[in-house]
Amino acid sequence: MQTHELIAHPAFPPLAVTRVEARILTADREWLRLRWRIEGIGKLVVPPFAGRGRADELWRTTCFELFLRPEGGTAYCEINLSPSERWAAYDFTGYREGMSERPFPREPDCAMRLGSAMAIFDATVPRAGLPSTECTAGLSAVIEEQGDVKSYWAIAHPERGPDFHDDACFAARLAAPAPA
Repeated sequence: MQTHELIAHPAFPPLAVTRVEARILTADREWLRLRWRIEGIGKLVVPPFAGRGRADELWRTTCFELFLRPEGGTAYCEINLSPSERWAAYDFTGYREGMSERPFPREPDCAMRLGSAMAIFDATVPRAGLPSTECTAGLSAVIEEQGDVKSYWAIAHPERGPDFHDDACFAARLAAPAPA
């Protein structure tokens, strides 16, 4: 469907990663399927398998994120997805305000495949856990490389430091699911 080249925030350059893309593969009434592709993975840190389940602070290491804000609103949700298979979902009433855990009907499914020069991270998120209207979307990634080096990748960045919650990062669109 839509492929977005993510750019690293210039204040936090990667060591070896040369490119990150995010793609909305399919979006139907049941599932939203997402894919991130990372090139130049020679120094990539991948969190170890932890099994499915909610977990906070996934962004402290390699993590993939989706932000959705219903058209015309200020409230939004954040979905964090880890190669460890852990995930998190939060609601915000406004910019970094009113954070609460977002209920999910079932857990997202995540998988990471590593090649010699690139990695693919796939996530399948139940649509029932997401807004049911058209949304502006932010697709982003925190990439950790050896030596605790982190780079922050998004479709666009605000002028100040990296902040995936900023309006500038909501640069994609997700259509409402088709009616039954």
